[in-house]
Amino acid sequence: MSPNRQRRGRLWLSLLVALVALSVAPASAARRAPPVADITIGRSAEGRPITALRIGNGPRKLVLVGATHGGPEANTYRLMLDLAAHLRAAPDEVPPEVRLYLIPTLNPDGLALDTRFNARGVDLNRNMNTGLDACPENDWSKTVNGAYGIVSDTGGPAPESEVESRLIRTFLLDASAAIFYHSAGGELFPPFCEHTPSLALAQRYAEVAGYTYTRYYPRYMITGGMHDWAGSLGIASFTPELWTGEGSDTDENHAALHAILAEATALLPLPEDQRVGAYSLPAPIWRFWRSNGGAERLGNPIGPARTAEGRIVQPFMRAAVMVDPARVDTPEFVSLEALGERARALLTPTPSMVLSTEVAEYASLFSAAAVEFGGEALLGERLGTPEPSISVSDGSPRIVQYFANARLELDPTATPPTVVLSPLGWYDQQLHLVTDPSFTHQIR
Repeated sequence: MSPNRQRRGRLWLSLLVALVALSVAPASAARRAPPVADITIGRSAEGRPITALRIGNGPRKLVLVGATHGGPEANTYRLMLDLAAHLRAAPDEVPPEVRLYLIPTLNPDGLALDTRFNARGVDLNRNMNTGLDACPENDWSKTVNGAYGIVSDTGGPAPESEVESRLIRTFLLDASAAIFYHSAGGELFPPFCEHTPSLALAQRYAEVAGYTYTRYYPRYMITGGMHDWAGSLGIASFTPELWTGEGSDTDENHAALHAILAEATALLPLPEDQRVGAYSLPAPIWRFWRSNGGAERLGNPIGPARTAEGRIVQPFMRAAVMVDPARVDTPEFVSLEALGERARALLTPTPSMVLSTEVAEYASLFSAAAVEFGGEALLGERLGTPEPSISVSDGSPRIVQYFANARLELDPTATPPTVVLSPLGWYDQQLHLVTDPSFTHQIR
């Protein structure tokens, strides 16, 4: 393929991802009232729905999140309801280039139980993987500073260990900006690490709302914060602290939101594709890859993104990441392709290749590794227990465990025994090459 065709292909893919939202609504030359919809984006640890009001279908996705700290910050929940009621009556305030979401509470369990934490006792705004930026000071920690400076082990057992944390992480993969509302104090602050779009957005919002803009949260270091995680992935973000723990500051925040929407093109940056090695990754795929371990876990990209049945698929060494425009605003919008199912059907070992080692003794090792790699939420449905199979590269024996989207295997060279992801992305790419009609087999 010529360089010009490659460039055109990359541009087309970028446009497809940026215009995903437009594919779910009819085009119109005239300005119409933007569509309004109530959606459920997932469920909490105790099964309560986490909902959002969606207004508009533009490519610049702005997400407002209330009551991450449940009952003690219920005034942010009321703020979201106030703004939602106003915008339902006046949806034209949302310009054509914006897709606005209001999530009244990310922590419905904490709201119902009147606690700052989720149902598992974890502070959701200390649970994000903030090790993706260049600032180690804000990295996730189990031991955190919380309300009133109280130090406690409420950061969770691991970064993004909570279903609510993983839910907002997935929902923001195609976002331009996100605002996480808290209380109280009247300050407003952007991510700890430098992110110019976040600073510009935060300063403009503070100017109109009347909050005190401060470059950093003044009382203590926030670790695992949602605004820091978002900024590290190029999502313009900040945290406003409402003036008190009771009032919702509705008028001030409505005025500030109105100003942001009026300046959307300047303040809400479109997600940008990122280059990794020789390949350009569509923005949602790059964010998904970074958020799920990057090169260390999924491997580096091994080819350009391709289209398949209306979806965009990017191959990596150990997986293939897929964007499905038909599933925008759902947890399945960006996911791993089901390479595990395909490989299991093709990689059945012959009797002579079966390992003599007792497979069952490694069950706990595989189980722990599956949790570390994201569990079934990332790997897909578990397809049985550890079993003998073969290497995808040289056919040598392996102990493996299949999931719908991946395969774990015991690394025979590691001491002590270590479970890693099989290079199914590479294997699938080879299958594509040899089954391509244009592929020429050489006979020697």
